[in-house]
Amino acid sequence: MDLVPALEEPLKKALGPATAKVMAEHLGLHTVGDLLHHYPRRYAERGELTALAELPLDEHVTVVAQVASARVLRFNGGSGQRLEVTITDGSGQLQLVFFGRGIHKPHKDLLPGTRAMFAGKVGVFNRKMQLAHPAYQLLRADSSEEAAETVGSWAGALLPIYPATAKLESWKIAKAVDLVLPSAQDAVDPLPESLREGRGLVPLTEALLKIHRPHTKADIADARSRLKWDEAFVLQVALARRRFADTQLTAVARVPQPDGLLTAFDAKLPFTLTEGQQKVSKEIFDDLATEHPMHRLLQGEVGSGKTMVALRAMLTVVDAGGQAAMLAPTEVLAQQHHRSITEMMGELAEGGMLGGAEHSTKVVLLTGSMGTAARKQALLDIVTGEAGVVIGTHALIEDKVQFHDLGLVVVDEQHRFGVEQRDALRSKGKQPPHLLVMTATPIPRTVAMTVFGDLETSVLDQLPAGRSPIASHVVPAADKPHFLARAWERVREEVGKGHQAYVVCPRIGDDEDDKPKKGAKKKSAEDEAEKRPPLAVLDVADELAHGPLQGLRVEVLHGRMQPDDKDAVMRRFAAGETDVLVATTVIEVGVNVPNATAMVIMDADRFGVSQLHQLRGRVGRGSAPGLCLLVTEMPEASPARARLGAVAATLDGFELSRIDLEQRREGDVLGQAQSGVRSSLRMLAVIEDEEIIAEAREEATRVVAADPDLAGLPGLRTALDALLDEEREQYLDKG
Repeated sequence: MDLVPALEEPLKKALGPATAKVMAEHLGLHTVGDLLHHYPRRYAERGELTALAELPLDEHVTVVAQVASARVLRFNGGSGQRLEVTITDGSGQLQLVFFGRGIHKPHKDLLPGTRAMFAGKVGVFNRKMQLAHPAYQLLRADSSEEAAETVGSWAGALLPIYPATAKLESWKIAKAVDLVLPSAQDAVDPLPESLREGRGLVPLTEALLKIHRPHTKADIADARSRLKWDEAFVLQVALARRRFADTQLTAVARVPQPDGLLTAFDAKLPFTLTEGQQKVSKEIFDDLATEHPMHRLLQGEVGSGKTMVALRAMLTVVDAGGQAAMLAPTEVLAQQHHRSITEMMGELAEGGMLGGAEHSTKVVLLTGSMGTAARKQALLDIVTGEAGVVIGTHALIEDKVQFHDLGLVVVDEQHRFGVEQRDALRSKGKQPPHLLVMTATPIPRTVAMTVFGDLETSVLDQLPAGRSPIASHVVPAADKPHFLARAWERVREEVGKGHQAYVVCPRIGDDEDDKPKKGAKKKSAEDEAEKRPPLAVLDVADELAHGPLQGLRVEVLHGRMQPDDKDAVMRRFAAGETDVLVATTVIEVGVNVPNATAMVIMDADRFGVSQLHQLRGRVGRGSAPGLCLLVTEMPEASPARARLGAVAATLDGFELSRIDLEQRREGDVLGQAQSGVRSSLRMLAVIEDEEIIAEAREEATRVVAADPDLAGLPGLRTALDALLDEEREQYLDKG
């Protein structure tokens, strides 16, 4: 974070070209500063052994353990030999295996009772966890001189274990850190002194020394507290500056008109809005009535009625003389929104047409695949202001599209759009339009503060009346094949009751990319399930139509189909002319067919937690209860099965988002586009460190309000420049 000349020095110069090359290629570390911010993942205590029972499969690990036994076994009629070493942590055991000529040195070194650090990839053989050909570093305590020589200056009580790779073991990283650690003296401290002293945080230089070479656990705690604050505070300052800049912009206030389009729309609703919808609508209306652009994130459970809230906001803007545009990530979703909004509005969506109501407007769809005549008419309606509500894909952003008076931009499924695309649409207003971002993936409060830190947040956590519960079950196809047969029977039963079903697959099936290479070894049930190519829509649809679902009307839907074909398939399904729709995740969001009650997700372990929750939300949208079956070939004890069990156990998206976040690195959850955030969160855990993030946000807001350009805080300015080059600052602009 803190780039000054000493910390900017390339690792090539500090460590030599060979080591620097490996560090750059495998760990993304290029400068002395990068290496100083590559913190130990954990610490092993001398005399204490590492828990072996919970090692993750297929990951590169470093463990400290003691040799329990070692034996040489011969095979191939005596011509081959392997060394099997069993290591222990006092309760669990792990097997190491060395083959051929590579057994001589470990056979000599790894005698029973020897303690060492071992590094390798965790695999399974004969249902036992093992490391094949691990690298190792002996930890001899019999001579202080030898210990010092073995592990350099880190032969203290606490051994740092670094995030490592097969090419670069933890102890080699530790030796490299030893060489650059003196440069920590030159680190520029980004925290204002008053903040640091007020919270009892150690200076940055001290924190770097203590995190890499702690003498006690208290040293580690001091360093972590300090470094977490750095990450949280610098990031929150970046977001606070964006919020401050937005307050300097002016927008046209869009005040709701009494007895206008919104009043007419509300009067014809066949149901009452939930308390949550009313509360969130008020927050949005209050924002729209100010002369600063609204920046609001609307998040809610799958099916909580976000589209209804967004539509009411759009109608308010139309009432106030402006236009509203809704940006959807796919054509299927744009068409779906257009269809459902025109249905909800009825004659209110027929502005300028015969039979249109008094308070009505045109609702226009604009997508890339429209015919020339329809496109021309849509562009004309948009530029003249005839179309008060415009729904489209990225086609809305093109230069040719001109709005009469764009007052509100609604972005559906935020994470699918780049900042440039949103900004291009916002720039089409005479003044910056108001912005409402909708996401159906519930986000824990801390992630919202970290990723969407410049957006105010509204949460819809009530489901509208009439929504039915969804029962979810894991179907272990490998362990119990008859369960899968029963799943197809359940689909037939639902269709027999007049309902419809979805079957979701991870890929389309006309590509060969996912097939395993010839000669790939298969070691375990889990390994085998992983190596098998993902099930494909085209194959599964064919098998079902000629097998367990024979006689039912089965259709396919996937992203490579022509837009008109996709729309035709969705229309037939919505009209009840198709019994079973076999699709990719193209149906993940926005698809609303209340008569669909069952969903079977094939290879469910290949989807993320929030994605499964999204998909499941496509059923149970009517009065009949929903059923979601998660089919997997993963063995019972695998982490993938545990993840599916968690999804089946709760319908609470916020709870699932926490589970999702705990199981994955923050960087994954924050998303690829968050490049600035992704590279900066090394120490901060957005779930555990909620308090620090909230406090850092308050402090950052206060600091920026007092000194927006940070003129009096050069250290903070330097850290900010390092975190955010201009492009990254743009990424943080709207998440």
